[in-house]
Amino acid sequence: MSAPNAAGWRPTMVAGTPASTAETSSGDRGLALEEALIFELATNATCGVDFDGDDVAPDPALSRFLRGAAPALPGLSEPEAVRHYTRLSRQNYAIDLGPFPLGSCTMKHNPRLNEKIARLPGFADIHPLAPAQTVQGALAVIAELADWLVALTGMAGVAMTPKAGAHGELCGLLCIRAAHEAMQGPGGQNRRLVLVPESAHGTNPATAAFAGYGVESIPAAADGRVDLAALLARLEGEAAAEVAAVMITNPNTCGLFERDMVAISAAAHAAGAYVYCDGANFNAIVGKVRPGDLGIDAMHINLHKTFSTPHGGGGPGSGPVVLSAALVPFAPLPFVARGADGAMTLIEEENAGEHHPHSFGRMAAFHGQMGMFTRALAYILSHGADGLAQVAEDAVLNANYVLRSLEDVLEAPFAAAGPCMHEALFSDNGLGGGFSTLDIAKGLIDEGFHPMTVYFPLVVHGAMLVEPTETESKAGLDRFIASLRSLALRARAGDDSLKSAPHFAPRRRLDETLAARKPRLVWRED
Repeated sequence: MSAPNAAGWRPTMVAGTPASTAETSSGDRGLALEEALIFELATNATCGVDFDGDDVAPDPALSRFLRGAAPALPGLSEPEAVRHYTRLSRQNYAIDLGPFPLGSCTMKHNPRLNEKIARLPGFADIHPLAPAQTVQGALAVIAELADWLVALTGMAGVAMTPKAGAHGELCGLLCIRAAHEAMQGPGGQNRRLVLVPESAHGTNPATAAFAGYGVESIPAAADGRVDLAALLARLEGEAAAEVAAVMITNPNTCGLFERDMVAISAAAHAAGAYVYCDGANFNAIVGKVRPGDLGIDAMHINLHKTFSTPHGGGGPGSGPVVLSAALVPFAPLPFVARGADGAMTLIEEENAGEHHPHSFGRMAAFHGQMGMFTRALAYILSHGADGLAQVAEDAVLNANYVLRSLEDVLEAPFAAAGPCMHEALFSDNGLGGGFSTLDIAKGLIDEGFHPMTVYFPLVVHGAMLVEPTETESKAGLDRFIASLRSLALRARAGDDSLKSAPHFAPRRRLDETLAARKPRLVWRED
């Protein structure tokens, strides 16, 4: 083996040659397989699919849809195609392989029990247009999950239809707009602004703009939390009448709890505005803090984050929105109601009577994500109230373990402010030698880990945001911490090989800016 360098990093050796430079005639290295694009593997003279000959007479009504030339499909046999995609699948990183330490985006282990429940007949094969009397069990699941979400948040009601986080944000803002319009007539022309702190999630200002509001940023204080004085000043005087809502992320994207939340809510309400909370980080406080007790009026809950439904690779997500008593009358349709006889009814009409009498309408054609509902309820029931509280406690403990284990080699800009919540925030300040967050992230790929969230939040230069979640063991965290520490020490020691990492991945460092600005999405032989 080679001797470690000054930072303690020891390159892997293959037959006496560093693996980054070892060559084989196939391009493969054992089971680290090299795979070309499917069109590069194909035989252009053949096609992997048999088509009917030209002697088949087309339907005259469809003649205008006839192809002028054969489809440009790669010429592969079935085993060749299967092997191609299987080889590619070996290059995937997954939560079943290791941690996804993405800050601001809780990604944890998905218990297989949840998957088993979601696949039960009657849930997996349910049809959204089935008569309500034939799907009473499914409606009961939705109602029971809704009860849990209301109890966990201390709110008055919940809209179950939003599909994910940003969709939930839009739902909450539409409820707020409907409430203002009901008080001052159609248009709500006076309430045209939403205040968004710098530490909020990026979807918050985007959703506010999509809903037709103007957006004003509220600065962060030196400790990474909302500048309370600046917010209070904006909510005073005649200008406060322009503000429809304050959108705040709590715990925020710096991994900190907004300890002035009650004062923020009181000031917003005094100005006639509502408070929207981004609940993407609810995993850090579930079972410990009820947002309703903090004066929050609307908050989406990412079932696909907090309650462990599949996250990443396309979801699907689910973003129910809990609402205060002031906003429940404006909640969207449809919703589940219990009858006096215990039967479940799906209320879909605009004239919903005592239920949501001022509903702003629909968010979606049908009633939410059934697969996500069953998974989330299975997760909640298997944990129980005490187990959910332990989820938050362990998530916060793990994040603080990461923070304190690395603060001596990576700058932690808010470490002096006390414990963090669900995520540890570092920066690339102090690495020296032109090394940056990108180098650390690419180096983690060589170490066998998915990189953390980088360059976000924007309030920290060269941010590295790590969320370990509660599902990582101490042994697993120690491996991750050791790798990150090694990378920081290599940068501090001036190891220039880090600037060209990753070396052991199927592809080396890419020009990501060029790829984003000039992507090649269609195969061309040239």
